[in-house]
Amino acid sequence: MSLQDQLSSDMKDAMRAKDALRLSTIRQLRSAIKNKEIELGKSLDDEFIIGVITTQGKQRREAAQMYRENDRLELAEKEEAELEVLLAYLPAQLGEDELRTIIAAAIAETGATSPRDMGKVMGPVMAKTRGCADGKLVNQLVKELLAG
Repeated sequence: MSLQDQLSSDMKDAMRAKDALRLSTIRQLRSAIKNKEIELGKSLDDEFIIGVITTQGKQRREAAQMYRENDRLELAEKEEAELEVLLAYLPAQLGEDELRTIIAAAIAETGATSPRDMGKVMGPVMAKTRGCADGKLVNQLVKELLAG
């Protein structure tokens, strides 16, 4: 079953269960997918949809962090709950140890030796971890491993 079909099915289930949070999150996601389809002028496959979900998740994560910094806990909790709904549609997230292994292999492949070579490493790593890891964490680990 494609992600589009899964989202449609889950949206109907959320309507039946009267799960307002899940329903609104799926509707927002489907709207973002539709907007991306219009922008690209074609229907999206699962790989592109995972990219849209990742972007939506990143937005929720950043919003929750800003709300927490400004003592708006109820809004931060809502964003985090929406993030949990979105994460259910992404592939299993990689752990830090797995990411370190992938990054170390990319460093060896590219011959990167210093933080200046970060761009050489980030491209292959992000291609391998698309949808499976938070870009901010990957960035942090690459910096850490290149710094020595």
